[in-house]
Amino acid sequence: MATNCEISSTGSEGGSNETVSSQKREERLRKFRELHFKRNEARKLNHQEVVEEDKRLKLPSNWEAKKARLEWELSEDQKKKECVARGEDYDRVKLLEVTADDAERWERKKKKKNPDTGFAGYAEAQFRQYQRLSKQIRPDMNNYEKQREECGEDFHPTSNSLIHGTHVPTKEGIDRMVEDVEKQIEKRSKYSRRRAHNDDADIDYINERNAKFNQKAERFYGKYTAEIKQNLERGTAV
Repeated sequence: MATNCEISSTGSEGGSNETVSSQKREERLRKFRELHFKRNEARKLNHQEVVEEDKRLKLPSNWEAKKARLEWELSEDQKKKECVARGEDYDRVKLLEVTADDAERWERKKKKKNPDTGFAGYAEAQFRQYQRLSKQIRPDMNNYEKQREECGEDFHPTSNSLIHGTHVPTKEGIDRMVEDVEKQIEKRSKYSRRRAHNDDADIDYINERNAKFNQKAERFYGKYTAEIKQNLERGTAV
């Protein structure tokens, strides 16, 4: 009897050990399958990101701005169609969506004095310069009152007034004029001007583009090729 009981207890222990080991094996397999699934998922996501990044790199540099602009235009067209369908004025509906701050900012832009619209002609450029210089003038009211008292009725001349050549500018006024002229000369010196064509220069080009290339080459390598060029012109080159 004792022997049978020992055998049965030993068998039950062996069965329980096998059950525990099989459970542990199943747990390890389950974790392994999860890790395998996560690895495949990460690999798939990485591949998608690489493909998307490659697409973005192949796009133009200003693609995002163009895309935003196109989306805005499509949105505006859709809003216009909706307003037309409802019989409403699109401009009035759009103004209802403008905030007070935006409206004030736009109004300040419209009222901006002397806007730079680019070069349109020498007359317009001269007029803009005149407006800019006029805004820089700061009247001296004390000197104004002093001259008014000295000139008397001739301060507001008529056709019978003889005051030509009687005004003598102050030293401060002359200094301001000289300073302003020097600023204009300095600013003008920074402008890019069209180079004058020299009719006496040697023609070593076939078109305008080739002429510019030759000028650049002469600027960088002229001092090294001067002797070779002279020999070729004299016909004494080896």
